[in-house]
Amino acid sequence: MPNKSAQLSAVFTALADPTRRAVLAELMRGPKATTDLCRRHDMALPSFTQHLAVLEQCGLVRSTKAGRVRTWRANPGRLKVAEHWLSTQRGTWERRLDALDVYLTTMKESE
Repeated sequence: MPNKSAQLSAVFTALADPTRRAVLAELMRGPKATTDLCRRHDMALPSFTQHLAVLEQCGLVRSTKAGRVRTWRANPGRLKVAEHWLSTQRGTWERRLDALDVYLTTMKESE
């Protein structure tokens, strides 16, 4: 499953940056042109488009070009890779914490 692992790493790498998280949240509300997205962030267009490229490379966003305007859309389905991993981790830790609770309760009762 190295492909799933690489996809997961790419998604978490993209989400690790606050600018990219903000862009993704904005695109979840609807498609936007590059210039409209960039306007909301205090950075030069070339730097901003690098953030968009990271989001696009991992599949969290998609773009289309009509004339000179590139429009970006969120691809929320790609978040399922991260959601599945987090769900698995949550289940593991809930079982571990439940076992710890039983252990501590047993120790307390035996005192």
